Amino acid sequence: MAKIMRKFRPVQPPTLQRASAQNAYHYQEYMPSKCLVNEIACYWTSEYDGKGIAPASRVIPDGCVDIIFNLGATSYQKAAFLTGLMRTYEVIPLTEPQSLIGIRFYAEGAARFLRYPVAMINGHHPNLEDIWGKEADEVIEALLEASNTAERIALLERELIKRLWMDDPADPLLLTSMNYLYEYRGNLSMAALAEKVNYSERTLRRTFQQQLGMSPKELGRIIQFQGLLQMLAKGIRTSFTDAALQSGYYDQSHLIKSFHTFYGVAPSKMISPDRTNR
Repeated sequence: MAKIMRKFRPVQPPTLQRASAQNAYHYQEYMPSKCLVNEIACYWTSEYDGKGIAPASRVIPDGCVDIIFNLGATSYQKAAFLTGLMRTYEVIPLTEPQSLIGIRFYAEGAARFLRYPVAMINGHHPNLEDIWGKEADEVIEALLEASNTAERIALLERELIKRLWMDDPADPLLLTSMNYLYEYRGNLSMAALAEKVNYSERTLRRTFQQQLGMSPKELGRIIQFQGLLQMLAKGIRTSFTDAALQSGYYDQSHLIKSFHTFYGVAPSKMISPDRTNR
């Protein structure tokens, strides 16, 4: 299997937004173990007690696939589901208490653990039970019995490592192509990508569509946008304009369009004045 360069780390809005003391919504990410770091972007938890101030939860495209476990679900069937690749942002109002834990997979390796094509998940939220069968119920039961987040993550790690040694169904062309998209932070035309992998653009599009249900161009735009957010999340001391240029945004209208499509707000609504002029 081709080795993926893991300079790409997806960013979700809570990591960019400071929570206030009155905010009862808490989001946290946890790194996987070394043996899973090339396949798993992170584990994450999302908690809301239903009492304090809870802004709507904003979820943005990040080039990843998630398994989400709802620890407050009324049945095993509703307790775990999948989310596929997103093309645009979604705002989810928080009106009821929630306790979620999720696994965020890099798209090109997700099928290795799910044994299910990512292209079939996009736009749907299939129950994990439909994918893993009775094994899903066993994992859900163990998660509910665990006493804290550390125990739940350790349990998920054991389950994923067990699946890591199964045959890898990923297409070598897909893995190599994604490697280049990560390396170039999404700034790679179809023609340039086709030349690097020594396949036709048509074959590339067909492979991505069959495996991921999304074109290399679409994923490249998401990776490019995520690259910019990654710089902002790290607090790199550079102006927003310089960060945008380093991320390949040479046209302001292109940048604004990406923010509206992927984040749902204009850059000026999200970036603090000191960063803009720093």
